[in-house]
Amino acid sequence: MTDTIQLVEPKHAIANAFSKAAKSYDKCAAFQRQVADSLLEKLPTDLSGYNVLDVGCGTGYCSELLRSRGARVTAFDLSQQMLIQAELRCGQQGMEYVQGDVEELPFDSNQFDLVYSSLALQWCKELSIPLKQLSRVAKKGGVVYFSTLVDGSLQELKNSWAKVDSNQHVNTFTSQDAIKVALAQTGLVHHQLEFEVIQMWYPSAMSLMKDLKGIGANHLSAKRNQGLHTRSKLFAVENEYRSYQNQYGLLPATYQVCFGVIIND
Repeated sequence: MTDTIQLVEPKHAIANAFSKAAKSYDKCAAFQRQVADSLLEKLPTDLSGYNVLDVGCGTGYCSELLRSRGARVTAFDLSQQMLIQAELRCGQQGMEYVQGDVEELPFDSNQFDLVYSSLALQWCKELSIPLKQLSRVAKKGGVVYFSTLVDGSLQELKNSWAKVDSNQHVNTFTSQDAIKVALAQTGLVHHQLEFEVIQMWYPSAMSLMKDLKGIGANHLSAKRNQGLHTRSKLFAVENEYRSYQNQYGLLPATYQVCFGVIIND
């Protein structure tokens, strides 16, 4: 395991949120696993001899599956506690663990045969920066596979909170057009984007918010006032969210997801 690095705001706050959630992440991450599985389907089934970088590895779910295909995997994450959980899952054989920031990858250029990153890039302010980093460390002819959240994700929760107060309770995400612009800024012309709507269902708004907290995704880029989540406000949000329930009384959490593939020329 590498030594802990020093992070500056806002990355320190993001890393802290995910570190606090490291032990609860897996039981709250059904959506994250679904997206990861969809992205993994785009990869070759046989990765024997591949040197693979898993950016934003979290607790190592994808790293383990990548290694099972024959790859030697470098698990990379902003959170040291997430890396600890990943190592507990995957062990040392065929694995390396590195902490750091995707916007400043601590690797040589042209190092990896394949770079993989599922639902990590939305925590970067300027998407073109991590995309350039991912492509930089991929070998010529290597491939970068990524997924990220798109504007419109968690819109039901956002709308419900908007009827309760004017504070920001849900993170904002990059638009489809902004993702296309970010890719254009990398100068890489051989790429493919797919956009997909994924819905998860919950018995209550509170259960959704507990899952978001359980994976560390409750950190907001905007400043928050103290005491936003009072009992009366949570009750009001629950009532507002009920307008979206289906015939079975379940509430949707809708995610807009971008799946990207970049061939490194």
